[in-house]
Amino acid sequence: MTVTVTGGSLSKAEINAYVQQLKEKNPDKVITSVTFTVDGEYVDMSYTYDNVPFERIRRITGYLVGTVDRFNDAKRAEVQDRVKHSIDCGCSLEEIA
Repeated sequence: MTVTVTGGSLSKAEINAYVQQLKEKNPDKVITSVTFTVDGEYVDMSYTYDNVPFERIRRITGYLVGTVDRFNDAKRAEVQDRVKHSIDCGCSLEEIA
C-alpha cells in the first residue's frame, strides 16, 4: 500500500489509525493507496481499493456453477450431452441493417 501525505505532516500513529478505520469499514477489500491532504486541523483522505476478481457463474443442468471441475463423471457427461439452442429469426443481414 502506498501512503502519500501532502500539505503538512501526520504521525505514523495517525496514519495507522486512519488506515485501520478504512480496514474496519470494508474488511473484505484490499487498500492499494491512501492520500492524506492536511489543511490545518482538517485532514482529507482519498483511497483506492484493489480490483475484486470476478468469476462467471452459469446455470448448468440446474446448478449455479463457475466451472464444472467439481462435477462427478455423470454430471460432466450431462454437460457434454446438452443441446445448445439458438434463435433463428429467418432474416438476412441486409434486412436487419
